[in-house]
Amino acid sequence: MKHLIALLALAASPLAAQDFSEGSEAKSWNLYAEIPATFEAKVVDVLCNLTGNCPNNCGDGTRQLGLIRTEDNVMVLPLKNNQPAFTGAATDLAPYCGQTVQVDGLLIEDEDLNASNIYLVQRIKTAAGEWSKASQATKVWAKQFPEAKGKGAWFRRDPRIKEIIGREGYLGLGLDADAAFIEENF
Repeated sequence: MKHLIALLALAASPLAAQDFSEGSEAKSWNLYAEIPATFEAKVVDVLCNLTGNCPNNCGDGTRQLGLIRTEDNVMVLPLKNNQPAFTGAATDLAPYCGQTVQVDGLLIEDEDLNASNIYLVQRIKTAAGEWSKASQATKVWAKQFPEAKGKGAWFRRDPRIKEIIGREGYLGLGLDADAAFIEENF
């Protein structure tokens, strides 16, 4: 519980006093409340930080990863990478588990939306390294699931997603609920 309270206190700390846009080369996505932001941060396993449940290597890409900003020790949640596809940032951040990196992207910060420290990472680099584009999710997915090769959105071919839909339906309420919904609406 003390970890959760600490996280909420960190997330609630105001960003307005700090400007992380200087030096950012992040490209706008024309999202409401986006702010270009570059900063140094440690890549961490969010669940590990909150609960103490810490698998090796941040769960090898199976866990939500976070960024603990060096400047103010605030946890930032990188929920999206640089790809326009429906992909998250964990795949791009996983190789940097436990390391301090420089990131560049878009920070979503808006009191009215109740959004605080939400991040869309576009580029990553270590202190001695070169910038790399945060766009590996679909490439890594294609290597992991070569049998799902084909046209169209990758997530419609993902065997894990297809298995869940087959078991729980498109609405997640069961196959009977799907059948009733389809009959009523289509």
